[in-house]
Amino acid sequence: MATKQKAPTSQFVCSTCGFVAPKWLGKCPDCGNFNTMQEELVRETNTAKTETRRGVTDMLKNRALPLSKIGYEKFDRVNSGISEFDTVLGGGIVRGSLVLLGGDPGIGKSTLLTQVAAYLAKSHPTLYVSAEESCSQVKMRCERLGVVSDNLLLLNETCLEDIETAIGESKFVVIDSVQAIYTESLSSAAGSVGQVRECAAKLMRIAKSQNVTFFIIGHVTKEGALAGPKVLEHIMDTVLYFEGQQEDNYKLLRAVKNRFGSAQEVGVFEMTETGIKSVSDYADLFLSETRGLAAGSAVTPSESGNRCMNVEIQTLISKTAYGMPRRMSLGVDYNKLVVLIAVLEKRCGIPFFSSDVYINAMGGIKLDEPSVDLAICAALASAANDVPIDKFTAVFGEVGLTGEIRPVTYADKRVNECIKTGFKQVILPAKNMKACEKFKDKIQLVPVQYVGQMIKALSLRPMQNND
Repeated sequence: MATKQKAPTSQFVCSTCGFVAPKWLGKCPDCGNFNTMQEELVRETNTAKTETRRGVTDMLKNRALPLSKIGYEKFDRVNSGISEFDTVLGGGIVRGSLVLLGGDPGIGKSTLLTQVAAYLAKSHPTLYVSAEESCSQVKMRCERLGVVSDNLLLLNETCLEDIETAIGESKFVVIDSVQAIYTESLSSAAGSVGQVRECAAKLMRIAKSQNVTFFIIGHVTKEGALAGPKVLEHIMDTVLYFEGQQEDNYKLLRAVKNRFGSAQEVGVFEMTETGIKSVSDYADLFLSETRGLAAGSAVTPSESGNRCMNVEIQTLISKTAYGMPRRMSLGVDYNKLVVLIAVLEKRCGIPFFSSDVYINAMGGIKLDEPSVDLAICAALASAANDVPIDKFTAVFGEVGLTGEIRPVTYADKRVNECIKTGFKQVILPAKNMKACEKFKDKIQLVPVQYVGQMIKALSLRPMQNND
């Protein structure tokens, strides 16, 4: 008598946070997003395999060692051939790591990793797996970039089991992209929550067991976040975002997670006809040539990982045509802008209630550290009073709700960067003055304790409170 096969069961998983529910829900109870629950089949549990795994677990308990007996592991780094890419990774490519690269369509993700793969193929077995393009299309891109390498292996495949077989002796593998591959152990379509999660987990096991380095390209949603479950980013050792407009020549590569280096590094690249090139001289990249002529701009030294860059913040204030004034920010957190406008209104008496406020960070860079608060206030006060700030003056410091200016980290490094780029005056928090006194012979240091003192020091508006 034939045994009756058990019908496969299904569950619904949120594509944003990975929340699992037994039935479909219009709104995810965990993250609150709508229409993100996707159905996937549930595999039956193998009882024999479970018992075997329990025995292995009991053996692993005896392998736990005290902290004092754990040795140090030295990470072997490999040069990628692109200096800015190595800088963002923390000094080079770590063997056996998983690097996830996300970005908008057409931003240059495949171009960047094609150049990296071609350079690595000169001395290491390298495989480029293209799940979205044919091998001839990848070859055309290589010819356009001037890349010629017989050691670079190309594979057009979407099945993860076949990709694992084709890896062979390759030590560096590029997967383009993770949303286009699938594993036969799941019956759901490629790109679903279950497929992305399972494929990423299998790639991690291959990387750690065979010491293979994976560069994985990931799609992004319309909000700019990586598509798929959040566990995808948790599995990866390094998560990079390629940012910039398609029509712009300059692109920014930002590290948002890095287990082997700083998670705040930013790399600057230039898109040329022959590929992507590193931009080492970025001193004037985030500064306009006409700064200091018009009101509403201020320069601040921004710390990004191990480097410091001077970035210009521009503001525009216009009379609102509606009852509710508009606030718009590019490169600066919107909530930060609203809070600083309220501080200037309450503590400094500068009215914004009948004006639209627009703010932009030059070059498309994102400023999210507290040290940019004072520069934003300076740019807003300059635009509101129509008084320009001197082009050789830089401003940095954190602003509190009471109008006081708090100290920030790496103050001496910020002042040193201003000196190297030719600035003559720096307005900084008074509590950072002690660490920067060694530079007082090279640049004029103006310590301030309140926002009103900063406005008075820049001659933007004579103040009576908090002088």
